[in-house]
Amino acid sequence: MNRKVLALTFSLLAFPLGAQEAGTPGTAGVTLSLADATARALARNHDIAFECDAFRITDATVLRAEGSYDPSFHLDARYRNHTDPVNSLLSGAPAREISPSAEGFATSASIGQLLPTGAVVNVSASGSRDLTNSFFTTLSPAWSTAVGIDLRQPLLQGLSLDPARRALRIARIDRERGSASLRRTVTETVASVERAYWSLVAATRGVLVREASVNLAGDQRDDTRTKIEVGTLAESEIAQPVAELERRKGDLYASQESARRAELLLKLLVLDDENDPVWNQRLLPSDKPETDLRRVDLAAALKEADTRRPEIAEASARVAEREVDVDFAKSRILPQVDLVASYGRRGLAGDLNPNAPAIGLTGQPVVVPDALNGGLGRSLSTIGEGRFPDASIGVSVAVPILNRAARGDVAIAKAQKSQAVTTLSQQKQRVAVEVRNAVLTLETAAARIEAAKAGREAAETQLRAEQERYGVGLSTNFFVLTRQNELAQAALTETAALTDYRKALTDFARSTGNLLDERHIGIGDDGPAFK
Repeated sequence: MNRKVLALTFSLLAFPLGAQEAGTPGTAGVTLSLADATARALARNHDIAFECDAFRITDATVLRAEGSYDPSFHLDARYRNHTDPVNSLLSGAPAREISPSAEGFATSASIGQLLPTGAVVNVSASGSRDLTNSFFTTLSPAWSTAVGIDLRQPLLQGLSLDPARRALRIARIDRERGSASLRRTVTETVASVERAYWSLVAATRGVLVREASVNLAGDQRDDTRTKIEVGTLAESEIAQPVAELERRKGDLYASQESARRAELLLKLLVLDDENDPVWNQRLLPSDKPETDLRRVDLAAALKEADTRRPEIAEASARVAEREVDVDFAKSRILPQVDLVASYGRRGLAGDLNPNAPAIGLTGQPVVVPDALNGGLGRSLSTIGEGRFPDASIGVSVAVPILNRAARGDVAIAKAQKSQAVTTLSQQKQRVAVEVRNAVLTLETAAARIEAAKAGREAAETQLRAEQERYGVGLSTNFFVLTRQNELAQAALTETAALTDYRKALTDFARSTGNLLDERHIGIGDDGPAFK
Protein backbone atom coordinates (compact mmCIF):
# COMPACT_ATOMS: atom_id res chain seq x y z
CA MET A 1 0.00 0.00 0.00
CA ASN A 2 2.79 2.42 0.79
CA ARG A 3 4.11 1.95 -2.75
CA LYS A 4 0.90 3.39 -4.13
CA VAL A 5 0.99 6.34 -1.77
CA LEU A 6 4.59 7.22 -2.66
CA ALA A 7 4.15 6.85 -6.42
CA LEU A 8 2.69 10.32 -6.77
CA THR A 9 5.34 11.93 -4.56
CA PHE A 10 8.13 10.23 -6.50
CA SER A 11 6.91 11.86 -9.72
CA LEU A 12 7.88 15.22 -8.18
CA LEU A 13 11.20 14.20 -6.64
CA ALA A 14 12.37 12.56 -9.89
CA PHE A 15 11.23 15.45 -12.05
CA PRO A 16 14.33 16.01 -14.26
CA LEU A 17 14.42 12.33 -15.25
CA GLY A 18 10.66 12.10 -15.56
CA ALA A 19 10.49 15.20 -17.72
CA GLN A 20 12.66 13.51 -20.31
CA GLU A 21 10.31 10.56 -20.38
CA ALA A 22 7.08 12.56 -20.51
CA GLY A 23 7.20 13.38 -24.18
CA THR A 24 5.19 11.68 -26.85
CA PRO A 25 6.72 8.31 -27.74
CA GLY A 26 8.86 8.56 -30.86
CA THR A 27 9.22 12.36 -30.58
CA ALA A 28 12.73 13.74 -30.19
CA GLY A 29 13.31 15.98 -27.20
CA VAL A 30 15.72 18.79 -26.40
CA THR A 31 16.89 19.02 -22.80
CA LEU A 32 16.86 22.71 -21.93
CA SER A 33 18.15 24.51 -18.88
CA LEU A 34 17.01 28.00 -17.96
CA ALA A 35 20.45 29.39 -18.87
CA ASP A 36 20.26 27.71 -22.29
CA ALA A 37 16.79 29.12 -22.92
CA THR A 38 17.94 32.60 -21.95
CA ALA A 39 21.03 32.37 -24.17
CA ARG A 40 18.92 31.31 -27.13
CA ALA A 41 16.54 34.21 -26.57
CA LEU A 42 19.38 36.73 -26.31
CA ALA A 43 20.79 35.52 -29.62
CA ARG A 44 17.57 35.00 -31.57
CA ASN A 45 14.71 37.00 -30.13
CA HIS A 46 13.17 39.34 -32.72
CA ASP A 47 12.40 42.14 -30.26
CA ILE A 48 16.02 42.25 -29.11
CA ALA A 49 17.28 42.25 -32.70
CA PHE A 50 14.97 45.15 -33.52
CA GLU A 51 16.13 47.17 -30.51
CA CYS A 52 19.79 46.46 -31.31
CA ASP A 53 19.26 47.92 -34.78
CA ALA A 54 17.44 50.89 -33.28
CA PHE A 55 20.37 51.53 -30.94
CA ARG A 56 22.81 51.37 -33.85
CA ILE A 57 20.69 54.01 -35.56
CA THR A 58 20.96 56.32 -32.54
CA ASP A 59 24.71 55.72 -32.46
CA ALA A 60 24.94 56.67 -36.13
CA THR A 61 22.79 59.74 -35.45
CA VAL A 62 25.42 60.98 -33.00
CA LEU A 63 28.09 60.45 -35.63
CA ARG A 64 26.03 62.39 -38.14
CA ALA A 65 25.49 65.24 -35.67
CA GLU A 66 29.21 65.39 -34.95
CA GLY A 67 29.70 65.78 -38.69
CA SER A 68 28.57 69.40 -38.38
CA TYR A 69 32.04 70.11 -36.98
CA ASP A 70 33.87 68.42 -39.82
CA PRO A 71 35.95 70.93 -41.83
CA SER A 72 34.87 71.48 -45.41
CA PHE A 73 37.34 71.96 -48.26
CA HIS A 74 36.46 73.79 -51.47
CA LEU A 75 38.58 74.14 -54.59
CA ASP A 76 37.68 76.17 -57.69
CA ALA A 77 39.66 76.60 -60.91
CA ARG A 78 38.64 78.23 -64.15
CA TYR A 79 39.97 79.64 -67.41
CA ARG A 80 38.33 82.68 -69.00
CA ASN A 81 38.81 84.43 -72.35
CA HIS A 82 36.61 87.46 -72.95
CA THR A 83 36.23 90.72 -74.85
CA ASP A 84 33.89 93.15 -73.11
CA PRO A 85 31.96 95.89 -74.94
CA VAL A 86 33.16 99.28 -73.66
CA ASN A 87 31.21 102.46 -74.37
CA SER A 88 33.93 104.94 -73.45
CA LEU A 89 36.62 107.05 -75.03
CA LEU A 90 38.98 105.50 -72.47
CA SER A 91 38.44 101.89 -73.46
CA GLY A 92 42.11 101.06 -73.54
CA ALA A 93 41.69 99.14 -76.77
CA PRO A 94 44.71 98.90 -79.08
CA ALA A 95 44.64 100.67 -82.43
CA ARG A 96 42.02 99.41 -84.86
CA GLU A 97 40.35 97.37 -82.03
CA ILE A 98 36.87 98.07 -80.69
CA SER A 99 37.50 96.77 -77.16
CA PRO A 100 40.40 95.26 -75.29
CA SER A 101 40.46 91.50 -74.84
CA ALA A 102 41.63 89.51 -71.86
CA GLU A 103 42.25 85.95 -70.83
CA GLY A 104 43.28 84.37 -67.61
CA PHE A 105 43.35 81.43 -65.27
CA ALA A 106 42.12 81.68 -61.65
CA THR A 107 42.07 79.21 -58.79
CA SER A 108 40.95 79.40 -55.18
CA ALA A 109 40.88 77.03 -52.19
CA SER A 110 39.28 77.37 -48.79
CA ILE A 111 38.71 75.38 -45.60
CA GLY A 112 35.67 76.18 -43.46
CA GLN A 113 35.10 75.03 -39.91
CA LEU A 114 32.25 75.37 -37.41
CA LEU A 115 33.62 75.84 -33.89
CA PRO A 116 32.01 74.63 -30.62
CA THR A 117 31.36 78.28 -29.73
CA GLY A 118 29.05 78.66 -32.73
CA ALA A 119 31.67 80.63 -34.64
CA VAL A 120 32.40 79.94 -38.29
CA VAL A 121 36.00 80.34 -39.44
CA ASN A 122 37.14 80.19 -43.03
CA VAL A 123 40.74 80.15 -44.29
CA SER A 124 41.20 80.82 -47.98
CA ALA A 125 43.89 81.25 -50.61
CA SER A 126 43.62 82.30 -54.26
CA GLY A 127 45.79 82.98 -57.26
CA SER A 128 45.26 84.11 -60.86
CA ARG A 129 47.16 84.92 -64.00
CA ASP A 130 45.63 87.64 -66.21
CA LEU A 131 46.71 88.68 -69.72
CA THR A 132 45.17 91.63 -71.57
CA ASN A 133 45.93 93.92 -74.53
CA SER A 134 44.44 97.01 -72.86
CA PHE A 135 47.05 99.76 -72.77
CA PHE A 136 45.56 101.06 -69.50
CA THR A 137 46.90 97.94 -67.71
CA THR A 138 50.45 98.20 -66.47
CA LEU A 139 51.15 94.50 -65.85
CA SER A 140 50.37 91.83 -68.42
CA PRO A 141 50.67 89.06 -67.65
CA ALA A 142 49.86 89.85 -64.02
CA TRP A 143 49.97 87.40 -61.12
CA SER A 144 47.47 88.14 -58.34
CA THR A 145 47.55 86.12 -55.08
CA ALA A 146 45.79 86.34 -51.72
CA VAL A 147 45.49 84.55 -48.37
CA GLY A 148 43.02 85.36 -45.60
CA ILE A 149 40.98 84.27 -42.65
CA ASP A 150 37.37 85.21 -41.86
CA LEU A 151 35.56 84.77 -38.53
CA ARG A 152 31.91 85.19 -37.58
CA GLN A 153 31.15 84.71 -33.88
CA PRO A 154 27.60 84.99 -32.45
CA LEU A 155 27.46 87.21 -29.37
CA LEU A 156 23.79 86.77 -28.35
CA GLN A 157 21.58 84.45 -30.39
CA GLY A 158 23.48 81.23 -31.03
CA LEU A 159 26.20 81.91 -28.45
CA SER A 160 25.17 79.24 -25.94
CA LEU A 161 23.28 76.97 -28.32
CA ASP A 162 23.05 76.83 -32.08
CA PRO A 163 21.35 74.28 -34.41
CA ALA A 164 24.48 72.13 -34.64
CA ARG A 165 24.98 71.93 -30.87
CA ARG A 166 21.28 71.33 -30.33
CA ALA A 167 21.33 68.43 -32.82
CA LEU A 168 24.43 66.95 -31.17
CA ARG A 169 22.99 67.20 -27.64
CA ILE A 170 19.69 65.69 -28.74
CA ALA A 171 21.53 62.87 -30.53
CA ARG A 172 23.64 62.06 -27.47
CA ILE A 173 20.60 62.08 -25.20
CA ASP A 174 18.72 59.94 -27.71
CA ARG A 175 21.59 57.46 -27.68
CA GLU A 176 21.28 57.22 -23.89
CA ARG A 177 17.55 56.73 -24.28
CA GLY A 178 18.18 54.09 -26.95
CA SER A 179 20.56 52.29 -24.62
CA ALA A 180 17.91 52.32 -21.87
CA SER A 181 15.29 51.10 -24.34
CA LEU A 182 17.54 48.22 -25.39
CA ARG A 183 18.18 47.32 -21.75
CA ARG A 184 14.44 47.44 -21.05
CA THR A 185 13.70 45.13 -23.99
CA VAL A 186 16.43 42.68 -22.96
CA THR A 187 15.15 42.74 -19.37
CA GLU A 188 11.56 42.11 -20.45
CA THR A 189 12.68 39.32 -22.78
CA VAL A 190 14.73 37.60 -20.07
CA ALA A 191 11.83 37.96 -17.64
CA SER A 192 9.39 36.54 -20.20
CA VAL A 193 11.70 33.60 -20.89
CA GLU A 194 12.01 32.82 -17.19
CA ARG A 195 8.26 33.05 -16.65
CA ALA A 196 7.62 30.83 -19.67
CA TYR A 197 10.27 28.36 -18.53
CA TRP A 198 8.79 27.96 -15.07
CA SER A 199 5.31 27.73 -16.57
CA LEU A 200 6.59 24.86 -18.69
CA VAL A 201 8.15 23.27 -15.60
CA ALA A 202 4.81 23.54 -13.77
CA ALA A 203 2.90 22.16 -16.75
CA THR A 204 5.35 19.27 -17.20
CA ARG A 205 5.15 18.40 -13.51
CA GLY A 206 1.39 18.63 -13.83
CA VAL A 207 1.50 15.96 -16.53
CA LEU A 208 3.61 13.73 -14.26
CA VAL A 209 1.18 14.21 -11.39
CA ARG A 210 -1.77 13.38 -13.63
CA GLU A 211 0.01 10.30 -14.98
CA ALA A 212 0.75 9.11 -11.44
CA SER A 213 -2.84 9.80 -10.48
CA VAL A 214 -4.07 7.72 -13.44
CA ASN A 215 -1.77 4.89 -12.36
CA LEU A 216 -3.13 5.05 -8.81
CA ALA A 217 -6.68 4.88 -10.15
CA GLY A 218 -5.69 1.89 -12.27
CA ASP A 219 -4.21 0.15 -9.25
CA GLN A 220 -7.37 0.86 -7.27
CA ARG A 221 -9.48 -0.62 -10.07
CA ASP A 222 -7.31 -3.74 -10.15
CA ASP A 223 -7.53 -4.14 -6.38
CA THR A 224 -11.30 -3.82 -6.55
CA ARG A 225 -11.50 -6.49 -9.28
CA THR A 226 -9.41 -8.82 -7.15
CA LYS A 227 -11.71 -8.34 -4.17
CA ILE A 228 -14.76 -8.92 -6.38
CA GLU A 229 -13.23 -12.12 -7.73
CA VAL A 230 -12.62 -13.47 -4.22
CA GLY A 231 -16.13 -12.45 -3.18
CA THR A 232 -15.30 -9.77 -0.61
CA LEU A 233 -16.90 -6.94 -2.67
CA ALA A 234 -20.06 -6.67 -4.72
CA GLU A 235 -19.85 -6.48 -8.53
CA SER A 236 -21.20 -2.90 -8.49
CA GLU A 237 -18.12 -1.66 -6.60
CA ILE A 238 -16.06 -1.70 -9.84
CA ALA A 239 -18.07 1.19 -11.34
CA GLN A 240 -16.61 3.91 -9.15
CA PRO A 241 -12.85 3.24 -9.74
CA VAL A 242 -13.48 2.73 -13.48
CA ALA A 243 -15.34 6.05 -13.73
CA GLU A 244 -12.65 7.81 -11.71
CA LEU A 245 -9.93 6.31 -13.92
CA GLU A 246 -11.56 7.68 -17.06
CA ARG A 247 -12.07 11.09 -15.45
CA ARG A 248 -8.41 11.25 -14.51
CA LYS A 249 -7.45 10.31 -18.06
CA GLY A 250 -9.41 13.35 -19.21
CA ASP A 251 -7.49 15.50 -16.73
CA LEU A 252 -4.24 14.01 -18.07
CA TYR A 253 -5.11 14.91 -21.66
CA ALA A 254 -5.95 18.45 -20.60
CA SER A 255 -2.66 18.78 -18.69
CA GLN A 256 -0.75 17.46 -21.72
CA GLU A 257 -2.39 20.14 -23.87
CA SER A 258 -1.45 22.80 -21.32
CA ALA A 259 2.14 21.56 -21.36
CA ARG A 260 2.28 21.77 -25.16
CA ARG A 261 0.90 25.31 -25.09
CA ALA A 262 3.48 26.32 -22.46
CA GLU A 263 6.16 24.74 -24.63
CA LEU A 264 5.05 26.69 -27.71
CA LEU A 265 5.13 29.94 -25.75
CA LEU A 266 8.73 29.29 -24.70
CA LYS A 267 9.68 28.35 -28.26
CA LEU A 268 8.23 31.62 -29.50
CA LEU A 269 10.68 33.47 -27.26
CA VAL A 270 13.82 31.46 -28.01
CA LEU A 271 13.44 30.67 -31.73
CA ASP A 272 13.68 33.13 -34.63
CA ASP A 273 13.03 30.88 -37.64
CA GLU A 274 9.75 29.17 -38.37
CA ASN A 275 11.73 26.39 -40.11
CA ASP A 276 13.88 25.63 -37.07
CA PRO A 277 13.70 21.86 -36.41
CA VAL A 278 13.30 22.53 -32.68
CA TRP A 279 9.68 23.53 -33.42
CA ASN A 280 9.00 19.82 -34.02
CA GLN A 281 10.85 18.66 -30.92
CA ARG A 282 9.83 18.56 -27.30
CA LEU A 283 11.46 20.95 -24.85
CA LEU A 284 12.48 19.10 -21.70
CA PRO A 285 13.22 21.60 -18.89
CA SER A 286 16.00 20.35 -16.64
CA ASP A 287 16.07 22.95 -13.84
CA LYS A 288 14.21 22.29 -10.61
CA PRO A 289 12.01 25.04 -9.15
CA GLU A 290 13.16 24.37 -5.58
CA THR A 291 15.36 27.20 -4.31
CA ASP A 292 16.29 29.03 -1.14
CA LEU A 293 13.83 31.63 0.08
CA ARG A 294 14.98 35.23 -0.07
CA ARG A 295 14.39 38.10 2.30
CA VAL A 296 14.06 41.56 0.76
CA ASP A 297 14.38 45.14 2.00
CA LEU A 298 11.57 47.25 0.53
CA ALA A 299 13.28 50.60 1.13
CA ALA A 300 16.49 49.44 -0.53
CA ALA A 301 14.52 47.93 -3.41
CA LEU A 302 12.66 51.19 -4.04
CA LYS A 303 15.94 53.13 -4.03
CA GLU A 304 17.55 50.70 -6.48
CA ALA A 305 14.58 50.82 -8.82
CA ASP A 306 14.66 54.62 -8.92
CA THR A 307 18.25 54.60 -10.19
CA ARG A 308 18.38 51.36 -12.22
CA ARG A 309 15.07 50.92 -13.99
CA PRO A 310 15.52 51.59 -17.74
CA GLU A 311 11.99 53.00 -17.99
CA ILE A 312 12.95 55.82 -15.63
CA ALA A 313 16.15 56.41 -17.62
CA GLU A 314 14.10 56.68 -20.81
CA ALA A 315 11.69 59.16 -19.24
CA SER A 316 14.60 61.19 -17.82
CA ALA A 317 16.18 61.31 -21.28
CA ARG A 318 12.97 62.75 -22.72
CA VAL A 319 13.02 65.46 -20.04
CA ALA A 320 16.63 66.27 -20.95
CA GLU A 321 15.68 66.53 -24.63
CA ARG A 322 12.88 68.95 -23.85
CA GLU A 323 15.28 71.05 -21.74
CA VAL A 324 17.56 71.38 -24.78
CA ASP A 325 14.57 72.50 -26.85
CA VAL A 326 13.66 75.13 -24.25
CA ASP A 327 17.22 76.50 -24.19
CA PHE A 328 17.35 76.59 -27.98
CA ALA A 329 13.98 78.35 -28.25
CA LYS A 330 15.03 80.95 -25.67
CA SER A 331 18.23 81.60 -27.60
CA ARG A 332 16.21 82.41 -30.73
CA ILE A 333 14.36 85.19 -28.92
CA LEU A 334 17.61 87.15 -28.56
CA PRO A 335 18.73 89.56 -31.30
CA GLN A 336 21.25 88.31 -33.80
CA VAL A 337 24.49 90.11 -32.91
CA ASP A 338 27.62 88.72 -34.53
CA LEU A 339 31.24 89.74 -34.34
CA VAL A 340 32.64 89.77 -37.88
CA ALA A 341 36.38 89.94 -38.39
CA SER A 342 38.75 89.18 -41.22
CA TYR A 343 42.42 89.54 -42.05
CA GLY A 344 44.15 88.94 -45.32
CA ARG A 345 47.18 89.66 -47.40
CA ARG A 346 47.26 90.11 -51.14
CA GLY A 347 50.06 89.85 -53.63
CA LEU A 348 50.74 91.21 -57.11
CA ALA A 349 53.54 90.85 -59.66
CA GLY A 350 54.00 90.70 -63.39
CA ASP A 351 55.73 91.99 -66.51
CA LEU A 352 55.32 95.33 -68.24
CA ASN A 353 52.38 95.31 -70.63
CA PRO A 354 53.83 95.59 -74.16
CA ASN A 355 50.76 97.61 -75.17
CA ALA A 356 51.22 100.14 -72.39
CA PRO A 357 52.32 103.64 -73.49
CA ALA A 358 55.93 104.60 -72.89
CA ILE A 359 54.91 107.81 -71.09
CA GLY A 360 52.20 107.78 -68.42
CA LEU A 361 49.56 110.39 -67.70
CA THR A 362 51.94 112.11 -65.30
CA GLY A 363 54.52 112.54 -68.02
CA GLN A 364 56.83 109.99 -66.46
CA PRO A 365 58.02 106.84 -68.21
CA VAL A 366 55.84 103.77 -67.47
CA VAL A 367 57.97 101.22 -65.64
CA VAL A 368 57.27 98.27 -63.33
CA PRO A 369 58.44 98.77 -59.72
CA ASP A 370 61.10 96.32 -58.68
CA ALA A 371 58.84 94.99 -55.90
CA LEU A 372 56.26 93.96 -58.50
CA ASN A 373 58.53 92.84 -61.31
CA GLY A 374 58.39 89.06 -61.73
CA GLY A 375 56.09 86.09 -61.89
CA LEU A 376 54.12 83.97 -59.44
CA GLY A 377 57.00 83.69 -57.01
CA ARG A 378 57.35 87.45 -56.78
CA SER A 379 53.59 87.77 -56.21
CA LEU A 380 53.77 85.30 -53.32
CA SER A 381 56.74 87.18 -51.90
CA THR A 382 54.72 90.37 -51.68
CA ILE A 383 52.26 88.44 -49.49
CA GLY A 384 55.04 87.49 -47.13
CA GLU A 385 56.32 91.07 -47.12
CA GLY A 386 52.85 92.31 -46.18
CA ARG A 387 52.77 94.94 -48.89
CA PHE A 388 49.00 94.74 -49.38
CA PRO A 389 47.30 93.96 -46.01
CA ASP A 390 43.52 93.90 -45.57
CA ALA A 391 41.99 93.80 -42.06
CA SER A 392 38.48 94.48 -40.84
CA ILE A 393 36.40 94.04 -37.72
CA GLY A 394 32.79 94.90 -37.06
CA VAL A 395 29.45 93.92 -35.66
CA SER A 396 26.43 92.66 -37.55
CA VAL A 397 23.06 93.19 -35.87
CA ALA A 398 19.66 91.79 -36.85
CA VAL A 399 16.66 92.49 -34.61
CA PRO A 400 13.41 90.71 -35.53
CA ILE A 401 10.33 92.83 -35.06
CA LEU A 402 7.81 91.23 -32.60
CA ASN A 403 9.52 87.83 -33.03
CA ARG A 404 6.26 85.98 -32.40
CA ALA A 405 7.50 82.74 -33.97
CA ALA A 406 10.37 82.46 -31.48
CA ARG A 407 8.16 83.34 -28.52
CA GLY A 408 5.64 80.74 -29.64
CA ASP A 409 8.40 78.13 -29.89
CA VAL A 410 9.45 78.93 -26.30
CA ALA A 411 5.89 78.41 -25.04
CA ILE A 412 5.60 75.11 -26.91
CA ALA A 413 8.97 73.88 -25.67
CA LYS A 414 8.11 74.72 -22.05
CA ALA A 415 4.77 72.91 -22.30
CA GLN A 416 6.43 69.85 -23.81
CA LYS A 417 9.02 69.86 -21.04
CA SER A 418 6.23 70.04 -18.45
CA GLN A 419 4.59 67.03 -20.09
CA ALA A 420 7.88 65.12 -20.02
CA VAL A 421 8.38 65.94 -16.32
CA THR A 422 4.85 64.72 -15.57
CA THR A 423 5.50 61.51 -17.51
CA LEU A 424 8.69 60.98 -15.53
CA SER A 425 6.82 61.43 -12.26
CA GLN A 426 4.13 58.98 -13.39
CA GLN A 427 6.77 56.47 -14.43
CA LYS A 428 8.46 56.69 -11.04
CA GLN A 429 5.13 56.10 -9.33
CA ARG A 430 4.40 53.08 -11.52
CA VAL A 431 7.85 51.65 -10.83
CA ALA A 432 7.39 52.13 -7.09
CA VAL A 433 4.04 50.32 -7.25
CA GLU A 434 5.61 47.50 -9.27
CA VAL A 435 8.33 47.10 -6.66
CA ARG A 436 5.82 47.02 -3.82
CA ASN A 437 3.67 44.49 -5.68
CA ALA A 438 6.73 42.37 -6.46
CA VAL A 439 7.78 42.33 -2.80
CA LEU A 440 4.25 41.44 -1.71
CA THR A 441 4.02 38.66 -4.30
CA LEU A 442 7.42 37.30 -3.29
CA GLU A 443 6.50 37.18 0.38
CA THR A 444 3.15 35.57 -0.35
CA ALA A 445 4.74 32.98 -2.66
CA ALA A 446 7.26 32.08 0.04
CA ALA A 447 4.48 31.55 2.56
CA ARG A 448 2.53 29.44 0.05
CA ILE A 449 5.49 27.08 -0.36
CA GLU A 450 5.52 26.17 3.32
CA ALA A 451 1.75 25.76 3.39
CA ALA A 452 1.72 23.68 0.20
CA LYS A 453 4.49 21.40 1.44
CA ALA A 454 2.66 20.83 4.71
CA GLY A 455 -0.57 20.17 2.82
CA ARG A 456 1.09 17.59 0.56
CA GLU A 457 2.66 15.78 3.51
CA ALA A 458 -0.71 15.70 5.28
CA ALA A 459 -2.39 14.39 2.12
CA GLU A 460 0.21 11.61 1.88
CA THR A 461 -0.46 10.60 5.48
CA GLN A 462 -4.24 10.62 4.96
CA LEU A 463 -4.01 8.54 1.78
CA ARG A 464 -1.69 6.04 3.43
CA ALA A 465 -4.08 5.65 6.37
CA GLU A 466 -7.11 5.37 4.09
CA GLN A 467 -5.46 2.68 2.01
CA GLU A 468 -4.59 0.72 5.13
CA ARG A 469 -8.23 0.97 6.25
CA TYR A 470 -9.35 -0.15 2.81
CA GLY A 471 -7.00 -3.11 2.97
CA VAL A 472 -8.73 -4.44 6.09
CA GLY A 473 -12.22 -3.63 4.84
CA LEU A 474 -12.83 -0.52 6.94
CA SER A 475 -12.99 1.92 4.00
CA THR A 476 -14.48 2.14 0.52
CA ASN A 477 -13.36 3.09 -2.98
CA PHE A 478 -14.96 6.49 -2.56
CA PHE A 479 -12.75 7.49 0.35
CA VAL A 480 -9.57 6.05 -1.15
CA LEU A 481 -10.15 7.79 -4.49
CA THR A 482 -10.99 11.01 -2.69
CA ARG A 483 -7.70 10.86 -0.76
CA GLN A 484 -5.85 10.21 -4.00
CA ASN A 485 -7.44 13.26 -5.57
CA GLU A 486 -6.54 15.30 -2.53
CA LEU A 487 -2.91 14.20 -2.79
CA ALA A 488 -2.80 14.97 -6.52
CA GLN A 489 -4.23 18.41 -5.89
CA ALA A 490 -1.78 19.00 -3.04
CA ALA A 491 1.10 18.02 -5.31
CA LEU A 492 -0.14 20.39 -8.01
CA THR A 493 -0.52 23.14 -5.42
CA GLU A 494 3.05 22.62 -4.22
CA THR A 495 4.35 22.72 -7.79
CA ALA A 496 2.41 25.92 -8.45
CA ALA A 497 3.79 27.47 -5.26
CA LEU A 498 7.38 26.56 -6.18
CA THR A 499 7.18 27.84 -9.75
CA ASP A 500 5.22 30.93 -8.71
CA TYR A 501 8.01 31.74 -6.26
CA ARG A 502 10.53 31.45 -9.07
CA LYS A 503 8.43 33.79 -11.19
CA ALA A 504 8.12 36.16 -8.22
CA LEU A 505 11.92 36.23 -7.91
CA THR A 506 12.13 37.13 -11.59
CA ASP A 507 9.54 39.88 -11.27
CA PHE A 508 11.24 41.30 -8.19
CA ALA A 509 14.63 41.45 -9.93
CA ARG A 510 12.99 43.05 -12.98
CA SER A 511 11.12 45.60 -10.85
CA THR A 512 14.35 46.78 -9.20
CA GLY A 513 16.30 46.87 -12.47
CA ASN A 514 18.76 44.21 -11.29
CA LEU A 515 17.62 41.26 -13.40
CA LEU A 516 20.40 41.46 -16.00
CA ASP A 517 23.11 41.98 -13.38
CA GLU A 518 21.86 39.10 -11.27
CA ARG A 519 21.82 36.87 -14.34
CA HIS A 520 25.29 38.13 -15.38
CA ILE A 521 24.05 39.47 -18.71
CA GLY A 522 25.85 42.37 -20.33
CA ILE A 523 25.04 44.45 -23.40
CA GLY A 524 27.96 45.07 -25.73
CA ASP A 525 28.46 46.24 -29.30
CA ASP A 526 27.31 42.86 -30.59
CA GLY A 527 24.20 42.83 -28.44
CA PRO A 528 23.33 41.17 -25.12
CA ALA A 529 25.16 38.07 -23.93
CA PHE A 530 26.22 36.31 -20.75
CA LYS A 531 29.32 37.82 -19.18
